Amino acid sequence: MLVSTNVLRRKPPAAVWLGENGALVALVVLAVALSLLSGDFLAVTNLLNVGVQAAVTAILAFGATFVIITGGIDLSVGSVAALSAIVLAWTATDTGLPWPLAVVISLAVGLACGLVNAALIAYGKLPPFIATLAMLGVARGLALVISQGSPIAMPETVSHLGDTLGDYLPVPVIVMLLMGVITAVILNRTYTGRAMYAIGGNEEAARLSGINVNRQKLITYALAGLFAAVAGIVLASRLASAQPQAAAGYELDAIAAVVIGGASLSGGKGRAFGTFVGALILAVLRNGLNLLSVSAFWQQVVIGVVIALAVLLDTLRRRTAN
Repeated sequence: MLVSTNVLRRKPPAAVWLGENGALVALVVLAVALSLLSGDFLAVTNLLNVGVQAAVTAILAFGATFVIITGGIDLSVGSVAALSAIVLAWTATDTGLPWPLAVVISLAVGLACGLVNAALIAYGKLPPFIATLAMLGVARGLALVISQGSPIAMPETVSHLGDTLGDYLPVPVIVMLLMGVITAVILNRTYTGRAMYAIGGNEEAARLSGINVNRQKLITYALAGLFAAVAGIVLASRLASAQPQAAAGYELDAIAAVVIGGASLSGGKGRAFGTFVGALILAVLRNGLNLLSVSAFWQQVVIGVVIALAVLLDTLRRRTAN
């Protein structure tokens, strides 16, 4: 009896589940290990602290998920977050605009940065790495110019975004979950989400199938910029001030969270839940290393190794798929 090659290669359901949820398994193993090594890890206060620490990275990473699914990359999200927060604080304090209008302008700045990135990539034909690296410098420079290099106090009303509702519900965590739901809906329930997967899978095939690739890239990078602005507002609210050097290096954490969560840097693969788990892994790892009194220098080494392993696993997955 002939048996097709596809049947022979079919993986057991458990192996498929493990392959799709490896990040979640890693998070559980990490949490169990840290709870055994430190009695303070499972304290409610500490777990809430982990959620707050993960919030900004997760929001940035949700935006980066859109870009990475299309096969692109955005190195500017940390700088765009800082610029958006500076614009909010500056317009609400120095110019005296009402804070709701200042928030809208801040979000528009993030959106505009994303659109400029997309225009350079889609119509200027610049590689995403170069276009967003340029935006990284421009946005950070503008943040320094507007603030004159000094922190600007956030409006008191907006800074409540960094507070806690009641005793146990941090607002940054609520915002993170809301942005995660929005990301999942866009990816799973909209034409734009399906177009992102198609472009990441094969851009030319997506173009031939009738997808306006350039327009979808505009939407993709605009969403990344908008999410970066939200992350910047949340971060500045936690600090009660907008700082021009804030969120430096966060773009790498965002990319790492997306890849750890199972997205492929070659495009066509990624989930909102995976990104959420990836951001939690980074936050849990940093929190656990702090509880174990590991020096900040060694923490950078450990985080770097985790990122390298995640990219290595992505490479192995793609080789296996091919």
